[in-house]
Amino acid sequence: MNTPAPARIKLFWKPGCSSCLRTKEFLTRQGIEFVSVNAEDNPEALAELRALGARGLPVISLGQRFTLCQSFGEVLRFLDLRMRLADPLPGSQLFAKLDTILATAARITRQFPPAQLRQTFRNRNRTQGALAFHIFRVVEMGLDAADGRGMNVENFNDQPPADWGGEEIAHWGLKVRERALAWWAADPQRDLKRKVPTYYGHPEMHDMLERTVWHAAQHTRQLALMLESGGTAPDRPLTAEDLRGLPVPEEVWG
Repeated sequence: MNTPAPARIKLFWKPGCSSCLRTKEFLTRQGIEFVSVNAEDNPEALAELRALGARGLPVISLGQRFTLCQSFGEVLRFLDLRMRLADPLPGSQLFAKLDTILATAARITRQFPPAQLRQTFRNRNRTQGALAFHIFRVVEMGLDAADGRGMNVENFNDQPPADWGGEEIAHWGLKVRERALAWWAADPQRDLKRKVPTYYGHPEMHDMLERTVWHAAQHTRQLALMLESGGTAPDRPLTAEDLRGLPVPEEVWG
């Protein structure tokens, strides 16, 4: 009698996705073999994700089980890995970095020629203007979750108004920055262990905020790469010190 082959670990991802790249790098560093599935414009992969019941990317599956890779703690439990993750930065340091990240993203966004903002980049089906908008939207969604209003995965695909250029996106983004800093200043001693509602479960607020900050940081790195690839040197992009302590991927694009 033939013995069924054991289920293989699959990683579903899409180009330019920060969490996808981070997960690929993590699995590779741990020496874990996996089937890499680019789900971008891939009907078979999308059908498989629907059958699993998965919403959003990246997803790790094993047979008919899966986990969303928004929390590495969940990835460790799903794959039964016996290891300890690095301690996250304190909330005050996270918000200091968020201040820098959002100011940098706005500054770089203003440098883009209007035509370039309407172009896609490499193998990702997202305009460069939409990526700039997404950086600030990620933070806005994180604040909404922290305030108890939840986080909807579909909102990660939100687009800027069609008539917005770099100046309008940056101006709106700095308003999001003001909201974030005011939220923190109102109660810097808030309970960061409180559970908050998101589309991937109810993580502790600290975990969700750390993800929000490194997610915005990684996309700001990508924004600088896009601008430079178009022939413009980015004005004061994020430095290694700005990123220190954040679990960003090693690579900027993948």
